[in-house]
Amino acid sequence: MQPDTARAWAEQVISDETFVAIVGDDALTVSEVALDYIHAELWDEALELLALAPGDWPLSRYYAGWCLLLSGQEAEARQAFLAASALAPDRCFPNQLECVPALEAAQRLVPNDPRAPYYLGLFWYSRRRHEEAIACWEHAAALDPTFPTVQRNLGLAYVNVRGDLPAGLAAYQRAFSLNPTDARVFFELDQLRKRLNHPPEERLAALDSCPDLVEQRDDLCCERAALLNRLGRHTEALNLLLGRRFHPWEGGEGKVVGQYVLSLVQLAREALAREAYAEAIQLLERARRYPPNLGEGKLPITPENDILYELGRAYTGLGDHGRAGACWEQAARGAVEPVLALYYNDQPPELIFYRGLALRALGRNAEAAAIFERLVAYGTEQIDAPVQIDYFAVSLPDFLVFEMISSDATVFIAI
Repeated sequence: MQPDTARAWAEQVISDETFVAIVGDDALTVSEVALDYIHAELWDEALELLALAPGDWPLSRYYAGWCLLLSGQEAEARQAFLAASALAPDRCFPNQLECVPALEAAQRLVPNDPRAPYYLGLFWYSRRRHEEAIACWEHAAALDPTFPTVQRNLGLAYVNVRGDLPAGLAAYQRAFSLNPTDARVFFELDQLRKRLNHPPEERLAALDSCPDLVEQRDDLCCERAALLNRLGRHTEALNLLLGRRFHPWEGGEGKVVGQYVLSLVQLAREALAREAYAEAIQLLERARRYPPNLGEGKLPITPENDILYELGRAYTGLGDHGRAGACWEQAARGAVEPVLALYYNDQPPELIFYRGLALRALGRNAEAAAIFERLVAYGTEQIDAPVQIDYFAVSLPDFLVFEMISSDATVFIAI
């Protein structure tokens, strides 16, 4: 297309009321078309089109500055870059290749702009050029140490890219101190403390110090219930779970109901220790039924070896050996070979242990011993084995904010 023809077409598009009505305030569409004009060196038309983008979208201003710079208007370009740096960074994620020269130009003309390197870091990280992203974010943090999101992103990158958990923790702590109302960062900070094996008492104290943030998120409430169970405060954990309406979330499958079952089974074991057998049976039967507020139904294949074994003990305490034997027969069924439980509906290897206990309770000692020996051998083999997550994995037992083993960082950035 000849330059004059291209210019005429561009002017027609900009003046076309139908085009403007359709595009409206869709900043991405406006910028895509404007970038085509920039490549065609139709500077004025590109600037007119970028002016249609919402005034609070930083990239449209950075692109306008780049266009002005390319057209030889350096002073005006500097003003456009300054205007872009003053805009809120919310909902701005650079994903176009042209953002690289535009943001690099902004850094040259306005070297004290902390947002340009921040945005450029988002682009590099999403393209798995992690070290360039870290360098950009460290530069942005040096220019503006009060911006919490860049600290959060640095924390994520230090852990997932460099494997430097202490540096990641320090960055996350800075991020949360800069914005102590961010429940998402608070959750990720707790997950990092979990990875660092901080004592459960410390983690629970941290969660209890911010009850409003915990209340905002199902995953934080679930973590709090897990910590209560870990510390033997099973009644508190059960009351927390029953007092909230949970909603399904990716990576959370089986976690809430798992804590619900755990709290009831542990309470049942306490009842068995007191010889309160009828109470134990009631608690164990409750563990087999999931209340609707947990937000997750029970799968038909859900293994219950532990519950059924404890039910057998409870019925034995009541002298009902027929029911006890029936429970142990059911508990003795299931998988024999232990395998790593990667997904929430996989049978955990520890449930095979209860299969062995049930067999022993039935007097089938040789079968029980074979199971226990298999578990010991499996544990010996796996104690130093790396955990490999399948590429097509879904519904993992944990939401992978942080990489478990791979040095290749997850592309997961919050803006």
